[in-house]
Amino acid sequence: MTVSYTLEVANARFCGFSRLLFRWRGSIYKLLYKEFLVFCGVYLFFSLFYRFLLSPWQQDLFERVALYCDKFTNTSFIPVLFVLGFYVTLAFNRWWGQYTSFPLPDNLMMVVSGNVHGADERGRLLRRTLMRYANLSSVLILRSISTRVHKRFPTLEHVVEAGFMTVHELKKFESLHSDFNKYWIPLTWFSNLASRARQEGRVRDDIALRLLMDELNKYRAKCSLLFHYDWISIPLVYTQVVTIAVYSFFAFCVIGRQFLNPKKGYADHKLDMYVPVFTLLQFFFYTGWLKVGELIINPFGEDDDDFETNQLIDRNIQVSMLAVDDMYQNLAPIVKDKHWKQRHFSVPYTLSTAAESLRPAFKGSTFDMRMSAEDLEIHLPADTPVDKQYFPLQVDGMNGVLQRGEGILRGGSFSSLIDVLSHRSEEDEAEEDTDATNHKEQEKALIKHNC
Repeated sequence: MTVSYTLEVANARFCGFSRLLFRWRGSIYKLLYKEFLVFCGVYLFFSLFYRFLLSPWQQDLFERVALYCDKFTNTSFIPVLFVLGFYVTLAFNRWWGQYTSFPLPDNLMMVVSGNVHGADERGRLLRRTLMRYANLSSVLILRSISTRVHKRFPTLEHVVEAGFMTVHELKKFESLHSDFNKYWIPLTWFSNLASRARQEGRVRDDIALRLLMDELNKYRAKCSLLFHYDWISIPLVYTQVVTIAVYSFFAFCVIGRQFLNPKKGYADHKLDMYVPVFTLLQFFFYTGWLKVGELIINPFGEDDDDFETNQLIDRNIQVSMLAVDDMYQNLAPIVKDKHWKQRHFSVPYTLSTAAESLRPAFKGSTFDMRMSAEDLEIHLPADTPVDKQYFPLQVDGMNGVLQRGEGILRGGSFSSLIDVLSHRSEEDEAEEDTDATNHKEQEKALIKHNC
C-alpha cells in the first residue's frame, strides 16, 4: 500500500520531518538494509584479515594496495554522482509520466451521463454497458503490466467472474486472433454501441456523439501509453552503467577505506577509528539513491510505494456506475440559496479560523505604496498645447493621505494645479453673478409687460 504522510507535513514545524525518519514501511532502511549489512560484513572481514592474519610483509603489501584504491575513490575517476543524478532524474520523470497516464474514467462517465439519454431500462443498460467496456479495457491493460492486477485476475475467466465481461463477450474476445495485446477490443465495442445509441435516438445529435468519441480516444490513448511505458524501458546499457559504477566504487572502498597502522606514518592515516563512519554514510547515500531509481523505474510492482492498481480498479468501476446510473437525472430540488436576498454577504468562519477573516484582502503588491507630491506631477512634452483640459484626478490608498478630487490641468505642473483651481473658482462665481443679474432684469421686463 502506498505510504502517505502528507497530513503530517502540512505545517512546517520543529522536527516535523525528523519524525518521519523512524518509520519502517516504505523507508530507505527497509529497502537498503541487506546491502548495508553485506558491505559492513565484507569491510569487517578485510579489517580483521589485515590486523590479525597477515604477516608484516603481507601487511605492507596490503597497505600499498589500500593506498592505491583510496587514491581513486577520493577522486572523480568513477563519476558516481553524475551518473546517479542523471539516472534518478530520468527515472523520476518516467515514474510521474506513468502516473499521469493512468486511465481514469471520470471525464468519460460525465459525457456518457449527460449525452446518453433515457430513464428506462434500455437507457440504463446502454450507459452501464458503455462504462463497463471502458473499465474492462483498463483491467486488460493493467493485467499486462501490473503484477498485483495479474495476481488478482490471472485468467480471463476471473475477469468474467468479477463482472467486467460476460461469457458471450469472452467468446467474441477469444475468437479474434491477434499476435498483439487485445486491450483495445472493448473500446471498439464502446464506439459501436455509441453509434447504435445514436441511431436509436439515445444520443440526440452528432455533436454529442463526437464528444463521446473524443473522450473515448483520450481514454484509449492513456491505455496505449501505459502499454508503451511497459514495453519501452530505460535503455538497459544505462542501467548497467549506473549499477556497475556504484557497486565498483564501494568494492574499492572496502579496501581503500581501511584504517592502516598509524605508527607507519601514512598520510591521512594518523588515527585508527576501527569503524568507517563517513564511508558507511557515503554508502548509505549513494546506494540509497540507486535504490530509489530501482524503486520508481517500474511502479506497477508490489513494493510499498508502487501504485495501488487494484484499489484504482475498484474505485473506477464504482464511481463510473454511480455517475451513469444512480446519478442519472437524480437532482436535488432547485431552491433559492441561503444568501438569495442578500446582496453583500460573507461566509462564516469557525473559531479556529476566525483570525483569517480579519486579514485585509490582497489587492496587489503596489496597492499601499507611498508616493511623494513630486512623484505625482505629470510631465508633458514641450510641444503639447496648454489648453484647458478637464479630467478627474483620483489617487486611492489605504493610508488616506490623498482623497478623490477634480481639477484642471494647465501646463502639466502639479504645483500650478492649485492656482488654476482657485482661478477657476473665481471665474465660476463671476459667471454665476452675471446669470443672476440677467435673470432679475428679465423678471422686471416681464412684470412691466403684464401691467
